[in-house]
Amino acid sequence: MTSAGRFAPSPSGELHVGNLRTAILAWLFARSTGRKFLLRVEDLDRARAGTEAVQLRDLSAIGVTWDGDVVRQTERGAVYDRAIARLEDAGLTYECFCTRREIQEAASAPHAPQGAYPGTCRNLDRAELEFRRSTRPAALRLRADVAEFTVHDALHGEFTGVVDDLVLRRNDGVTAYNLAVVVDDAAQGIDQVVRGEDLLPSTPRQAYLASLLSIPVPEYAHVPLVVNRDGARLAKRDGAVTLADLAATGMDAARVRDLLLTSLGLTPGPLANALAAFSPAALPREPWVWPGMADA
Repeated sequence: MTSAGRFAPSPSGELHVGNLRTAILAWLFARSTGRKFLLRVEDLDRARAGTEAVQLRDLSAIGVTWDGDVVRQTERGAVYDRAIARLEDAGLTYECFCTRREIQEAASAPHAPQGAYPGTCRNLDRAELEFRRSTRPAALRLRADVAEFTVHDALHGEFTGVVDDLVLRRNDGVTAYNLAVVVDDAAQGIDQVVRGEDLLPSTPRQAYLASLLSIPVPEYAHVPLVVNRDGARLAKRDGAVTLADLAATGMDAARVRDLLLTSLGLTPGPLANALAAFSPAALPREPWVWPGMADA
């Protein structure tokens, strides 16, 4: 299978300039290494009608191209079920009946690793299990046998993060993101994952899960975010941050593309022109403050 990189947006809203900058970087990483570049829509949750079409239009407008058809997670339930069945057959799963509030309260206890599920339902006896089954539907969790896992990142080096009993299938029957992304990357031949550095803490969980499924761990590069003037991750509330909003201020897609490339130390213009000068080692390592139209 040909190796590939990818961009995988969730169709929960329009892409903002931070998303577009990451998409450009993912494209540059893949194309500069001779990889295919794939697009996957992660629509298992929070999909808004019409958003996917707008996202694809905006990616095309800034010059991000992809190979083959767009893959959608909602069309891949059977693939996820087979992966979960492998883990169940290996005795690596258990039912969890905790509510969101119970998990939050348990995770805030002094002995609990930050952000980790504390294993409340891990060792329920048969009577307790039957009782809880009668009160609410169960989620399915991984029975992890490590507390942490180390990955290598092209920009961050060795990174060790918490691994807990992560959810594989939610109690509404929907496959959890951490399982879906691992299975999808393997199935699509994606061996390079470039995404925002806010996702780095979840990466050890995904890499560990991949190892349990005998899936090769991809190369990772978690890139700096675009932030607002307060240093917070960019969001719709920060004003004109989508292509549609910026177009209304007089900034077209080519100008946005050029501004994003300049922020990366690359030559403005078509993305193909930036390939010749692209070097991961030369990329800025700090978040970039979105200047907005007033400073552009």
